[in-house]
Amino acid sequence: MKTSEVTKCELCEAARFTEWYYEDDLCWVAECEACCVPMIVWKTHDPQPSDEIKQLLHARLLEEATKFFAYEPYIDDNMRNIPDHYHAHARGRGLWFGQTPPRRDLNS
Repeated sequence: MKTSEVTKCELCEAARFTEWYYEDDLCWVAECEACCVPMIVWKTHDPQPSDEIKQLLHARLLEEATKFFAYEPYIDDNMRNIPDHYHAHARGRGLWFGQTPPRRDLNS
């Protein structure tokens, strides 16, 4: 892949337009600006992580989603708008598209 192609990738750019919940050397988790649910982004510009990496990413996404939100999340890794960089969303059962899940009260 050409460097210019990677630099045009908004997931590689990782601009902080929304709230971020987690980041390490492998990935980051933030609110998706398009659909308002937590999403995880693999820091490697590649659409197909190994099964082992994918399991780690999904586990991290579910952990962060349930830490901050009170809902039953499920993994949606159909990469509709950015098909060449692996990412997944923690959508909520019973929520409609674009509905932000209810937040947990982290002060109690």
